[in-house]
Amino acid sequence: MNKHSLILLILVILVTTDFERIAYAHNLEPSDETIRINRAISNDLPFTDRTDFELVGKGFIATLEDPIHNDRNRVVYDQNAYSFIRPDMEAPDSVNPSLWRQSSLLSKGGLFKVIEGIYQVRGFDISNVTFIEGETGWIVVDPLLSQETAAAALGLVNRELGKKPVKAIIYTHSHADHFGGVRGIVDEKDVDAGKIQIYAPKGFMEEVVSENILVGNSMSRRASYMYGNLLEKSPVGDVGAGLGMTISTGLITLIPPTHTIDDGVETVTIDGVELIFQNTPGAEAPAEMLFYIPKFKALCAAENINGTMHNVYTLRGAKVRDALKWSKYINETIQLFGNRTDVIFGSHHWPRWGKESSLNYLKKQRDLYRYIHDQTVRLINHGHTAREIAEQIRLPDSLDKAFWNRGYYGTLKHNSRAVYQFYLGWYDANPANLDRLPPEEVAHRYVDAIGGMDRLMQVADLAYREGDYRWAAELLSHAVFAQPESGSAKELLANSFEQLGYQSESGPWRNFYLSGAKELRLGVAKSAAVNTVTADMIGAMSLESLFDLIAIRLNPELSEGQIFTINFVFTDSDLKATLALENSVLNHSIGVHSSEQDLLLVLSSSIFKQIVLGLSDINDSVEKGEVERQGDVSVLANLFSMLDKFDTKFNIVTP
Repeated sequence: MNKHSLILLILVILVTTDFERIAYAHNLEPSDETIRINRAISNDLPFTDRTDFELVGKGFIATLEDPIHNDRNRVVYDQNAYSFIRPDMEAPDSVNPSLWRQSSLLSKGGLFKVIEGIYQVRGFDISNVTFIEGETGWIVVDPLLSQETAAAALGLVNRELGKKPVKAIIYTHSHADHFGGVRGIVDEKDVDAGKIQIYAPKGFMEEVVSENILVGNSMSRRASYMYGNLLEKSPVGDVGAGLGMTISTGLITLIPPTHTIDDGVETVTIDGVELIFQNTPGAEAPAEMLFYIPKFKALCAAENINGTMHNVYTLRGAKVRDALKWSKYINETIQLFGNRTDVIFGSHHWPRWGKESSLNYLKKQRDLYRYIHDQTVRLINHGHTAREIAEQIRLPDSLDKAFWNRGYYGTLKHNSRAVYQFYLGWYDANPANLDRLPPEEVAHRYVDAIGGMDRLMQVADLAYREGDYRWAAELLSHAVFAQPESGSAKELLANSFEQLGYQSESGPWRNFYLSGAKELRLGVAKSAAVNTVTADMIGAMSLESLFDLIAIRLNPELSEGQIFTINFVFTDSDLKATLALENSVLNHSIGVHSSEQDLLLVLSSSIFKQIVLGLSDINDSVEKGEVERQGDVSVLANLFSMLDKFDTKFNIVTP
């Protein structure tokens, strides 16, 4: 028990009833019901199958002992933080044994030889980075999330395999953990000089901006829950995220690709190595590709095929994925490469060796997403809602008992809801749900309807005692939103979340529950999110995307009734643009100027981006000669005064 909780408990014992003493108790122990549920999992799955434990250590060469630091000596990733998880240990009662198994596999990190000519560094971030030997140097695939972790991985490769130049980078898809560390691998000057090529799928840059910038603030905050960044690493805290252990917290960087793979199937030779790319847009990521290397009979599955059920909808928030398309892409992969693949490696987890094993892996992943899609749609057509379907749908044993199909990251429940959302959206056709009351208002009415706060707490406490934690959590969330000052409601809700977290097979579900419990007790942490809106990300944006970013920050109350137009000439591209405010909406046009001009700015796009980021002042830039203007520059200052600044520490489990 921490000091804060102990003081609360002593005070409450002095002045409250027996019921409230229970409500304030900081319960870090799994309940009898949680123990029963977790032990039942042990009897339900084939834990005697140790195949994955043999595979995960295959080809191990070396690792780094010390945590990875940034240039200010702050730890950005500690690969030893999960040393309490060992494959020879039984799962503690506070962890779902299936998740414990997955985490004990993922906790083994370092440099591995996949086959002669292909190496991976695993366990230095949530994702893997792969090094493929070309004729003159390395082809590096998916350089992790942070510059620091990627640099550490390259340093380990150089130490153990000998230093070679990096000749090319491949971004398999548009998620930040597959490009964010690029500056830890290469220098942009070498890219600009043509010494290093960067390959990415069609639409990569557009999707990077869409996912990581426009809603980056909210997504980053939610990701802090999803990946357990706020939790201690322990059997009652963060034990891993299922896809990898956790995300690094270093600098997210980006160098735009020099080449895009545009065709459905495209063959490219990179540093003397032939690669056959298969574009798979709209599956696991809006822009994604995998590739086959004939020379090695090796398939890089990117993130389409994994050692877990993946997300059709990710809890951090992103566009819903197309489970049917995803399944069909894997089927196409089987047709293209299945009979000539001797090893599969990917952006997460560990490789699979052997043609028969690889095919089995591919087929069951294919059928997993097809089953989720088809059976959800079948139940939709029987008139069931998303919540009803989530309670009904079950996988057949042939899919369910394959450990790589288990819900360590995605889950059957929230993926079936995602399929429903993909086709029918948020509305379930029940008129009662067409215009529901907002959370705080409905919370007050629930409390009143049930007979007041004391009565609600009694019902919730009984539900908690009986192990009905989902019902307890629903009641108590209303209590907290109705009376956020109620310590007893927050503590019992935290306890309910804790037990649900202990039972969760999904790493993200566990992390969400336990992060919610922690914030109910201690409040929102000062550093609550990883920032994806970095100078590097802004610098790589197109002007079109930059104007969109400015527009979504416009506060309508501050801009109401204002009308003005700013014309731009961007000297580095000789591009014209117009930004116009009217009706509390910012519209922009690229390639034209408005005849109704309040201000003309002539400047480079890089200077404009620095001004948008607040790194440069428009008046200083004018005085330095970096910006030419016609009209009053206060128009631009006025615009910036209307733009919201987003708080990365907004509340989630409290109003």
